[in-house]
Amino acid sequence: MSAPAEPRPTSFRLFRIKLLIAMMLVVSVLTSLGIYFAQRRAAQDAQDDLQRDFQLELASLHRLQDLRNAAVLDRTTALARNPRIHAALEDNALDLLYPSAREEMRDLMQSTPRSDALQARFYRFLDGNGTVIVPPANDAGALLPNEEKSLAQKSVPQTMQVGYFVRRDGNGATTVDEMIAVPIRSTETNSVIAALVLGFKPVAALVRGNATGMNSGILVNGKLELPTFDPTAEDRVIGEIENESRRGPGEERSLRVLIAGVPHLLFFKQLNPKSNYPPAYEVCVYPLTQLLARQQHLRAQILTGGVALLLGGFVICQFLARRLSRPVEKLAVVSEENFAQRRQAEAKLQTTTEELQRSARFSADASHQLKSPITVLRAGLDSLLSRDGFPQEIYEEISLLIHQTYRLTGVVEDLLLLSRMDAGRLRLTMSVVDLAQLVEEWADDLHALPEAADLSVQIDLPPKLKVAGEKKYTDLIVQNLLDNARKYNRPHGLIRVSARAEKNQVELRVANTGRGIPAEAQPDIFERFHRAGAGDDVPGHGLGLNLARELARLHGGDLRLVRSDAEYTEFSALFIAG
Repeated sequence: MSAPAEPRPTSFRLFRIKLLIAMMLVVSVLTSLGIYFAQRRAAQDAQDDLQRDFQLELASLHRLQDLRNAAVLDRTTALARNPRIHAALEDNALDLLYPSAREEMRDLMQSTPRSDALQARFYRFLDGNGTVIVPPANDAGALLPNEEKSLAQKSVPQTMQVGYFVRRDGNGATTVDEMIAVPIRSTETNSVIAALVLGFKPVAALVRGNATGMNSGILVNGKLELPTFDPTAEDRVIGEIENESRRGPGEERSLRVLIAGVPHLLFFKQLNPKSNYPPAYEVCVYPLTQLLARQQHLRAQILTGGVALLLGGFVICQFLARRLSRPVEKLAVVSEENFAQRRQAEAKLQTTTEELQRSARFSADASHQLKSPITVLRAGLDSLLSRDGFPQEIYEEISLLIHQTYRLTGVVEDLLLLSRMDAGRLRLTMSVVDLAQLVEEWADDLHALPEAADLSVQIDLPPKLKVAGEKKYTDLIVQNLLDNARKYNRPHGLIRVSARAEKNQVELRVANTGRGIPAEAQPDIFERFHRAGAGDDVPGHGLGLNLARELARLHGGDLRLVRSDAEYTEFSALFIAG
């Protein structure tokens, strides 16, 4: 018994350190990824919140626009039904047009400013060619000639049109007005004969986002009205919007811009799509200083939490490394002990292998060397048997000796074949063998033997029963089984041979009448030189069944005893189907 192997502390400590480093790396990577994705998520959520605020503001703007457009459309429809206005347009009495419309437009053109969205700043009529009909007085709202010119269109509009233009108010300040052009149809032909253009304070100015903290304005004709922004900043925003618009069509865009060294989030969306007037954009600019400060604070919180989590993970890794390394340390000790035992077992196995090789070599050499003396002995006996002058009993003895030399030759051949199989030097040349033909041939040979003349043979085999094997050794298996059934049969007995094929296997069964094999001897019937209690009256040397089983296994099959009682002894040989 060898002493237990001593553990190696240096190796165990190195393993524990490697395990700890690996676990710390995993924790570090997972924590870093968590911090990275948390920061990205926080930044995305903040931008989504701004986008949502912008959408809410635009939705409010569009609702007010729709309400005002519907009210303006109702007013212009009623205005077109006025007989005096209709007559002025139909009869081209344009000098009566504005005086006739003055009373109808009085409630929209009140001198006292009103807070609702229907307070009109001016109104103008367009003739059938889309040209502005200039009012005779200023009671239709004061407009400069260039401002009045911007109301005209190439032709009278067939549908409601919305546009924006930049003008100066009474104090000289720049402002943006919204103009709505509504077609006026003839009551007789329903064709468009003129249009009414109304000017309002833009809805965008009414709902501009104080609640969201965004600066909002309107961009039209390359001019931007954006409160609290200087001209340089406005030019910067205009350039970014124009560059983004060149990349492709799109109703709504968002991007980050740097204005005066401060990052801003810029949203813009067209206010009058599908309009004959120049495109106008609602522009919202949000300074990101507070957002970045909030993100920085949130990033610091995430980093602090991540570092705390990382340190906690390192402590847990240290604890787990100690716990996990203990079984490994024990396993290492057991492994070293097993390694020492394995070396001892390998040494013993090597010794046993050498002994087996010597034994197999001796059996092969002995079998080979015995063949020549037996051949010489048989030749001498045959020579004596051919001489004359001996008494009859001498001839009988010589004949018996010759028969024994044949038996001895069979034993030597079997031993030589077994020694080759034991040494692993027997190689098979596989082919397709007709098992039914082999059985038929050996059954015919069996009938030719004098000692088997009174035996009956029943054969139940399917035609062309093909198996995979080498014909010489498959033939030897069948020979040993039939010869065994002959030798251990009773007078006037029966030999029954049957076979069946299932899936990829073929089973051959050979049964014979006669005395059965004792139950205590059945486990040993395949041992070499074991004859299962057979008497001297049964010829044989106890190698047939062992040789047949080894050959069957070498072919990928097997040989086993199925039954042995007072009626039948039956063996089953398995082959691979060919």
